[in-house]
Amino acid sequence: MRLVTIKPPTGEGADPQSQRVAVVLASGRLLPLGMLAELMPDDLSTEIEPLSLATVLALDPGLGAIRDALEGADAEAVEAVAIDPATVRLAPPIPRPGKVIGVGYNYLDHIREQGLERPDRPVLFSMFVNAVAGEGDPIRRPTGTHALDFEAELAVVIGRRASRVKAADALRCVAGYTVANDVTARDWQGQAKALRSGEKGDGQWLRAKSSDTFLPLGPALIPAIELGDGRGLAVRSWRTAAAGPQANQPFQMQDGTTADLLFGVDELISIISQEVTLDPGDVIVTGTPSGVGVFRDPQVFLEPGDLVRVEVEGIGSLTNPVVDVNGRAPADSPAARALAERDGQIPPVQLSELR
Repeated sequence: MRLVTIKPPTGEGADPQSQRVAVVLASGRLLPLGMLAELMPDDLSTEIEPLSLATVLALDPGLGAIRDALEGADAEAVEAVAIDPATVRLAPPIPRPGKVIGVGYNYLDHIREQGLERPDRPVLFSMFVNAVAGEGDPIRRPTGTHALDFEAELAVVIGRRASRVKAADALRCVAGYTVANDVTARDWQGQAKALRSGEKGDGQWLRAKSSDTFLPLGPALIPAIELGDGRGLAVRSWRTAAAGPQANQPFQMQDGTTADLLFGVDELISIISQEVTLDPGDVIVTGTPSGVGVFRDPQVFLEPGDLVRVEVEGIGSLTNPVVDVNGRAPADSPAARALAERDGQIPPVQLSELR
């Protein structure tokens, strides 16, 4: 079972708050939870229709009621009321997480490419909700950074309140998993390799990682029952450059696996929850493998016009165009073409990434 959040409609009279949570069917069509409730009123209340996925998780952390209703519903009736994905766009599965906690230095190969020692504890940092974006949304490069980088990561979505939990009990608090792209202004972060002659950088991880649109999430939430502890999943990323010798050709940047996480999902939840209570809908972004742009030779940084894709096996992938601070990309660049397709006609959801 996979759950997505459908963006509200646009245009005159549209309710900007009318996001809907839907199940992705085997056919690729989308079944809003409200429609499932109408088919199976004994299993689900129709009051589920306007609820966000975070609220749904708070009420049903294991998503068992939804799973039971879906299994009990008539297959033909389900298909008849389901939505063609070509008629909608996706928001992040959790559009407004209460908290987003990032994890740094959580893959040994990523630590080694920086010349650092293995940490005794995970390095934690916070990201704000303004950074959250969805599938196909533009990543805006702010004025003042020349070293924009990106990172493919497994993201954990909390389903049960977690406070001072033991690692042995921590996975009970996981609702599911999604994909994250942790975009970072390396010069603002203070990464020495990203600084030009005479630059110092301000060392502000918050600004470097929480600027608007810097955290695409999605495309779907995969329940924890299907992916267990999140180990052993391939984590990959690609950049399609707008210019240069590899222009318009996807170039693979990262190729790692969550089997190499230094601190697993259970350990992270336990460590974080000793002092910071985690609530349903909170997100933990677990770190990235090696291959990021700042540590390459030559270095690879994002420019307006580029297109980036990050992927986690078993969940799907996120593709986002890179634009300037005003939302523009060079004409006929990969980003411009992606935006033209999106704005000219609502693009179909990539069914292969959702099934």
